[in-house]
Amino acid sequence: MTEEEPPEDLSHAGAVVDKAIEHMIGQNIGALSIASALLGGAMALLARSVADEAIVQILNNAIASVRSGELRGVGGTRG
Repeated sequence: MTEEEPPEDLSHAGAVVDKAIEHMIGQNIGALSIASALLGGAMALLARSVADEAIVQILNNAIASVRSGELRGVGGTRG
């Protein structure tokens, strides 16, 4: 995947997701359930929006971030 400018509405979408997470936590929904539901929804949206190979690349990037410790703030910055 090439480096591209983030969409203008990415920050807004992120804020909406953050609020949804806060709401679910307030409803005593477990973190694993929240994360699984968000991931499932994201995967379904991607499947309707982009080619399978693009999804594979996105998942490979996510795997690399987990392995490098980036998601936990080790070995890189979050973002």
